[in-house]
Amino acid sequence: MPAYFITGTDTGIGKTRTSCAFVHALRNAGHARVVGMKPVAAGCDWVPGTDGHPGQWLNEDIAALRAASSLHVPSSFDNPYALSDAVSPHIAARNAGERIDLAHIEASFHALSQHADAVVVEGAGGFIVPLHEPALADASGDPGEWLTSADLAQRLALPVILVVGLRLGCLNHALLTQEAVVSRGLTLAGWVANVVDPAMPEQAANLVTLQRRIQAPMLAHWSWDPAATPAELARSLSLP
Repeated sequence: MPAYFITGTDTGIGKTRTSCAFVHALRNAGHARVVGMKPVAAGCDWVPGTDGHPGQWLNEDIAALRAASSLHVPSSFDNPYALSDAVSPHIAARNAGERIDLAHIEASFHALSQHADAVVVEGAGGFIVPLHEPALADASGDPGEWLTSADLAQRLALPVILVVGLRLGCLNHALLTQEAVVSRGLTLAGWVANVVDPAMPEQAANLVTLQRRIQAPMLAHWSWDPAATPAELARSLSLP
């Protein structure tokens, strides 16, 4: 079963549009039941239920993934943690009185895998964004351990797709993220160049540097076009 973990050089650089484009590309490749998963979504609003359906916490990322998917599943499967505050996941979880559990996310992923032909998992924020912050110390004096999105990627052991937001600073962010992915024994299967600053100086030269330094194929290069739909973007996306 094809499955990918989509991460990015930062937040707000196009992980969701890339994830949705991957869903469409997989559908175009002949996979009938494709589902997008957002294990942790921070910045959700409460949406009341209608016609007997219960209400739910929802943000635009998970709504977009569900709209792109051809397989509709319970929200506990494709979005195990929906948090209201639009802040780092570990802070949003703390504010909500929740603890993000990687084993629970892994179980949700495997539940999806039983029903889907392909799964696209979108990470939160950048690759090493914190998911859980340990207490300063418990009764034994053990402060516990940090958990990050990188730990989740290792737990799921999926090929990683890196979304590089093309703007000033992207070279450092992309190369650091590549090192972090590879150092954890994960496969960097490809990357997507997504222009987020159309006025970026020396954009073409930066793209050449990225192509030379990132040790994985560039799967797409999307120019600045906020109106482009995931289905349109999928046509210029190469699957690994």
